Amino acid sequence: MSRHGTWRIGLVAVAGLLALAIASGAWLVHDYRRFTAVPLAVGASAQTLDVARGTSLRGIVAELRQRRLTDAPWPYWRLLATAMGVSSRLHAGEYALAPGVTPRALLTQMAEGRVVQHLFTLVDGWNFAEVRAALARAPKLRHLSAGMSDAAIAQAVGLPATHPDPEGWFLPQSYAYVMGDSDLDVLRRAHAAMNALLARLWPARAQGLPLQTPYDALILASIVEKETAQSDERARIAGVFERRLQIGMRLQTDPAVIYGMGAAYHGNITRHDLETDTPYNTYTRGGLPPTPIAMPGEPALEAVLHPAAGKSLYFVAKGDGTHVFSATLEEQNRAVALYQLHHKP
Repeated sequence: MSRHGTWRIGLVAVAGLLALAIASGAWLVHDYRRFTAVPLAVGASAQTLDVARGTSLRGIVAELRQRRLTDAPWPYWRLLATAMGVSSRLHAGEYALAPGVTPRALLTQMAEGRVVQHLFTLVDGWNFAEVRAALARAPKLRHLSAGMSDAAIAQAVGLPATHPDPEGWFLPQSYAYVMGDSDLDVLRRAHAAMNALLARLWPARAQGLPLQTPYDALILASIVEKETAQSDERARIAGVFERRLQIGMRLQTDPAVIYGMGAAYHGNITRHDLETDTPYNTYTRGGLPPTPIAMPGEPALEAVLHPAAGKSLYFVAKGDGTHVFSATLEEQNRAVALYQLHHKP
């Protein structure tokens, strides 16, 4: 073959290689662009991705590949993060992987720190044992209080040294938290919310109440909270208890007795229980119990700080969630006979 023939063959070969390279490059560009826009393989139901502090982008991609959420090669992810300018701005936390989320959308979430928020709800009327049990079940919380005593928890969340018992000191409402927060963080926020509420309500209280401090209001509100779930009865029940305090009459409230019984209470309260003295037995002791018996909500606190006027000193449950109020013991005895004695099985 002549030298010219060999040269022509060489040109053809070079041209072929260039064409192949250009075609390969075009395919890679197309494949990369497709990667940035095609959703991850999340499936029909949402998932989450937990990114620990200090995890690199390579580590995040490795986790996604291990879970078969992506099969894109690492260089694609690195190129995308670099193009977006987020390589060094990815935040730790828990991220939602909703169906349809793309690699670009996920990196945007992580760069902006749009982590999943959970809600923990403290329910009006829960006692602190119930609060601790609910916190122990809350997902994604660091459970720092598990081995702590109630007193240690009270100190850790900043309860006042004058009233170190944690009972009642947390405002019932929902609190948002993120992965990495602890149960103590939630309790600190709930305690701060209760302090803020007391600071707002106490100065606006009605005049002449038999309550000397905001803590007295917290104690009595916890009793009102446990006595009724009827919004229109709270102020009336608060009025009964406050009139009793004013004349030195014992509160005689069963929920306080039950609280003082602790684990000995099994669903029924007996005459023996009412006669057995404890610091919370308001049949054997005058005045308020030493601490709240539950967490009162804002309506219960409003009720004790603005009780309904009247002459009632007694009330009895009708069995339908409401109560009959009486001004005299004779009226009360008739109501008890009508609504309790006659209705017993």
